[in-house]
Amino acid sequence: MNRSESRLGTVVKVERVGKSYKATDNTGLDYTSAIVYGSRKNAFTNGYALELSEKATGRKYWKSVPMKAYTDLSAVPVNDVVMDLPEGHVDTVDFIHNSYKLKPKALVMNELKWKYLIRSAVRGKNIMMTGPAGCGKTMSAKALVNALDRPDFYFNLGATQDPRSTLIGNTHFDKDKGTYFAESLFVSALRTPNAVILLDELTRAHPDAWNILMSVLDQGQRYLRLDEADGSETVKVAEGVTFVATANIGNEYTATRVLDRALRDRFTIVEVDTLNEEEEYGLLSYMFPHVDTEMISSVAKIAFLTRMESTNESPRIDNGISTRTTVEIAGLLYDGFGLNDVAEVTIYPQYDATGGVDSERTFVKQIVQKFIDDKSSDELFEEAAV
Repeated sequence: MNRSESRLGTVVKVERVGKSYKATDNTGLDYTSAIVYGSRKNAFTNGYALELSEKATGRKYWKSVPMKAYTDLSAVPVNDVVMDLPEGHVDTVDFIHNSYKLKPKALVMNELKWKYLIRSAVRGKNIMMTGPAGCGKTMSAKALVNALDRPDFYFNLGATQDPRSTLIGNTHFDKDKGTYFAESLFVSALRTPNAVILLDELTRAHPDAWNILMSVLDQGQRYLRLDEADGSETVKVAEGVTFVATANIGNEYTATRVLDRALRDRFTIVEVDTLNEEEEYGLLSYMFPHVDTEMISSVAKIAFLTRMESTNESPRIDNGISTRTTVEIAGLLYDGFGLNDVAEVTIYPQYDATGGVDSERTFVKQIVQKFIDDKSSDELFEEAAV
């Protein structure tokens, strides 16, 4: 990437490769030749990222910014690789089987599952991303949107208090216009050809939202009725629209509902896997290259051990530490917090302290303690003994 092609706002991290300092953005695009050696070396030495900015004179320059500016971008995967969307069957097959290059480096997903996800989208399937909380469902869905390079709309159904207002619209009164109906953004999304509509937290949605979505998601209907009255206007779903939902499946998730079978059958299910220890380490190392590798390894091992325990026949804890939590932990380590302090504010509050030394929290403290050098094991039970 040369200087003239670099875009304002681009953020890169610098890594040492041999005697050189390589600068790349969160998609892996190389900016080394666009940044002078001294700037790259200083950024690496001091743990900064570099952002392309512009002075009042119009001259572009790379300024030092906190590494968080880079990791925040990496948390939502993007990819600058562009492929033409297919037209015929041969083009479609070629697109699907060459699409792995579109997967962002910050997203951990095997090639088969990624191709299945892409295939489902280009074939017009409704897609439901399932998996435990914090495993990367929303990240995967957003990566799909970026890969397809199509108009996209996002709706968090779990945060919706009034499904009709969010999905259909509202009646308003204006002293000049009188009473009038204003369509929702969701209706606008339905009218947009080739749009990708992300329905986040579907299992947290009110059942009224599910009822509204039934005809929209049905391949044989694909319409939204704006009113229950006979003869009321209906909105046809535009050509090429794809729906991508995320869902936590299981009774262990607070405020989730058992998904209506008829609604679930309208989706192709894509399960997002929990990362194994090696994958967790790779992701955290990629996102936080300046955090000590042994510390990153400890975080990955702690998460892995809690996940393994939660899947035992007689588990001592209900849930393992999620990838969302490990990313937060690594960010705190990067900001200078010690692992013991980080565990106090991010890990332990997730586990029940009822039962003293036999509690979930004490068990997790025992796991974490194995990776903390400056604490004695006796201090583990100090809180429980009080």
